[in-house]
Amino acid sequence: MDGGGYSCLTRHADIENNHLDTLDWRGQRKAEPMTRAVHAVNSGHASALARAMVMAAALALGGCAGVAVGAGATTGVAALQERGLEVAARDTRLEAEIIAQWLTQNDKLVIDIDVEVYEGRALLTGAVDGEAVRADAVRMAWKVAGIKDVLNEIQIVADSDLIDLARDTWITTQLKSKLTFDQDVLAINYAIETVNGVVYLIGIAQNQAELERVVGHARDIEYVGNVISHVRVKGAS
Repeated sequence: MDGGGYSCLTRHADIENNHLDTLDWRGQRKAEPMTRAVHAVNSGHASALARAMVMAAALALGGCAGVAVGAGATTGVAALQERGLEVAARDTRLEAEIIAQWLTQNDKLVIDIDVEVYEGRALLTGAVDGEAVRADAVRMAWKVAGIKDVLNEIQIVADSDLIDLARDTWITTQLKSKLTFDQDVLAINYAIETVNGVVYLIGIAQNQAELERVVGHARDIEYVGNVISHVRVKGAS
């Protein structure tokens, strides 16, 4: 499972980083310091829990943790997104509230499941070992006021520990890099999660042609087995 649901602190560093395509999936080549920091956040179960705790703490403080770390850059990037600064801030708060709900139920939920909120739609991804756990995660996400839809893409697998986190992270990194350097794609409007070789997309496409380019980039990456899009096309009802 790739830890893509980390919008408040590191997603913007990912997008702005020019060294995202310097690693193979085994991490053979040395990355630049910021890239190493981003992958450290993404690559393990322990860090997923830590990330969730940071977001929950940000909620308790009444805002985004990014206000304390790199506030100018975070705000600037959010302002450039199609959804706008106000909506991006609200989405971040909703993510934190969902994580807070999970933490009250079971710490393992925030280790095995990621949440990405975009325009009030909560995309849940990850891998769990039973339907009951998945149902609990979905139910608690719906309890958060302001959530318009819950997109349940949580996989059920016999042993979630067998998910290749390094490979999933590599896939996500490769796709972010491809979108960033594609002049016909506004990469800033897309959020990406990868679980067990399945790429999940959410965000806003400028038009159908742009969305098709994004999906095509994802399908061209080695080890990708499927691409599932929850991207809204701008202007579409």
